[in-house]
Amino acid sequence: MGSQEAGGDQRLEVGQEVARRTFGVHRADLVRYAGASGDFNPIHWSERTAVGVGLPGVIAHGMFTMALAGRVVQDWCGGDPGRVSSFGVRFTKPVVVPEEGTEVEVVAVVGALDEGAPAEGDAPARPATVRLDLTATCAGVSVLTRARAVVRR
Repeated sequence: MGSQEAGGDQRLEVGQEVARRTFGVHRADLVRYAGASGDFNPIHWSERTAVGVGLPGVIAHGMFTMALAGRVVQDWCGGDPGRVSSFGVRFTKPVVVPEEGTEVEVVAVVGALDEGAPAEGDAPARPATVRLDLTATCAGVSVLTRARAVVRR
């Protein structure tokens, strides 16, 4: 049986794709992210350094890649980050960013539905939630695993 997503009329089913977005990623994005995060490791902007330490080229910050997945979740929540009760990922492969840039595709699928529970005795109410299972790929390769967000409906 499906469930209605809060604030919308979409019926939700486990396994249903609810969001898909492709992000262009360029080295200028990495430089801006370095400034915002304080992570100025040269593997994120210098080809010579990245290759010199054995990487295939300049790579995106892992947290930058996670943030792309987070943007998909927040957009699906209607822009309300307060609905996200948990969000986590594991990094599997780096996002290599050549001079001309690359793309990261993020897909969100309903992984689980929890109808919640009313307050009972001393126990507080448990809100209804949706677990979104996320995949992120670059050049056909998975770059995140166990990427999940739990969202209040």
